[in-house]
Amino acid sequence: MGDILHALPAVTGLRHAHPAWEIDWVVEPRWRALLSAPGSASLGPTRPLVNRIYFAPTKEWRQSPLSMKTLNEIRALRTQLRSVPYNAVIDLQGALRSAVVGRLAGCQRLIGEAAPREGPARWLFTERIATRGAHVIEQDVELASAVAGDPLTALAPLLPVDTAAEGWCDELLASSGTRPVALINPGAGWGAKRWPVERYAAVARGLIERGFRILINAGPGEEPMADVIVQGTSGAAIPLATSLEQLIALTRRIALCVAGDTGPLHLACALGRPVVGIYGPTDPSRNGPFGTRFKVLRSPLSRRDHTRLPEPEAGLLTIEPEDVLRAASELLTQENA
Repeated sequence: MGDILHALPAVTGLRHAHPAWEIDWVVEPRWRALLSAPGSASLGPTRPLVNRIYFAPTKEWRQSPLSMKTLNEIRALRTQLRSVPYNAVIDLQGALRSAVVGRLAGCQRLIGEAAPREGPARWLFTERIATRGAHVIEQDVELASAVAGDPLTALAPLLPVDTAAEGWCDELLASSGTRPVALINPGAGWGAKRWPVERYAAVARGLIERGFRILINAGPGEEPMADVIVQGTSGAAIPLATSLEQLIALTRRIALCVAGDTGPLHLACALGRPVVGIYGPTDPSRNGPFGTRFKVLRSPLSRRDHTRLPEPEAGLLTIEPEDVLRAASELLTQENA
């Protein structure tokens, strides 16, 4: 989710600079809602950026790489991609699997970073771009600029508008009145990035005292974390298990997002919502909040380390709920000034 959201400003810039171009995207099926609302087949509010969407369920393929189902799906994707005479393919993920998928298109131009996130991927690129930007969004803009050789600008990304999800969100928030809504996301990709959930509960209590309505985004398997926050607020915080379409609609309406380095935080940034980011082993200068009003909390003790350790990183544990509440107050004061 985060990789797609980081790529969207570059693709939005490409679409703005070249509105007549055909721009297609290969994506994991579960992230389709970031590109298109259900049933949408052409450019418009429900599919604002891409003409075609292809599906590559690489997570499933890795579980059974030699099964007939996997091999047949790869062959079918290859046939689909080669049915269109693409002038260029860009790998905005920098992973070996994304570079392999790019190769399936059979295009003479496969553009990627000279130093991609996964080093072996570079040997599959026909054009290697030495990026200079610190943030991954800036790097993606440099890659997209290489397609036509013209400098692009990172633009606020366009995300699909799903009518059903918008209606669901209107109904959910109807009882909020004029109270601002804060979205708390306690989960993260792995334990070392995960701030203790009891501290999120303390932040939720502090925000409730400041007049906020608290919603908790709980992804699959994160329900126990949401329960801790609900109990810590005597039931005032509301847990939600949303579809991605609903999460997009909801995030458009929030006054604040509090989260670690995770997809919902980057979604809030993409939609221009104020964000307080709680960072530990990942580097916010590379993949922190971007393009919105934000405060980032990160201990000087933290060092960049993507090892998927199960326990919170030591520097992360030096951040207290009072630090987060202070950052939120400063952020919202600046916004209202």
